[in-house]
Amino acid sequence: MKTIYKLFSLIIGSSNDYKSLIPRLIVGLVFLSEGIQKFLFPDLVGVGRFTKIGFENAEFLSYFAASFEIACGIFLLMGLVTRLSTIPLLIVMATAIATTKIPKLLNDGFWTMAHDSRTDFAMTMLLIYLIIYGAGKLSIDSVIRKKLTDAK
Repeated sequence: MKTIYKLFSLIIGSSNDYKSLIPRLIVGLVFLSEGIQKFLFPDLVGVGRFTKIGFENAEFLSYFAASFEIACGIFLLMGLVTRLSTIPLLIVMATAIATTKIPKLLNDGFWTMAHDSRTDFAMTMLLIYLIIYGAGKLSIDSVIRKKLTDAK
């Protein structure tokens, strides 16, 4: 039981300041928006895009990714299990980079890839920031951590 408590405390633990609020809001809103758009505009950014990239089973993968983007985006906005919520989003980012930005680098050169990947780079860096520092003081994680500490 003590090991589970320590693991959970590590997952929801965070810095006891407000520095993670803006990165959390940025990442949460961007992924929430992108996930919703995959449902609203499937030909442009959802199934159609996944098909164009060359994914087999593009319809399933598009809606699967969109669902994670929406759910994890909401969790980040609330500051709920922030560190865990970043993991699926990092997988989404790694997949996006591997399937769209690496081919662009090989076909169009560094500067074209650098220009087209600025959002991917920023989101990835902010996700890494949130893994390191957690949700911060204005979060559900912080409230849970405080209740766990008080109950100890």
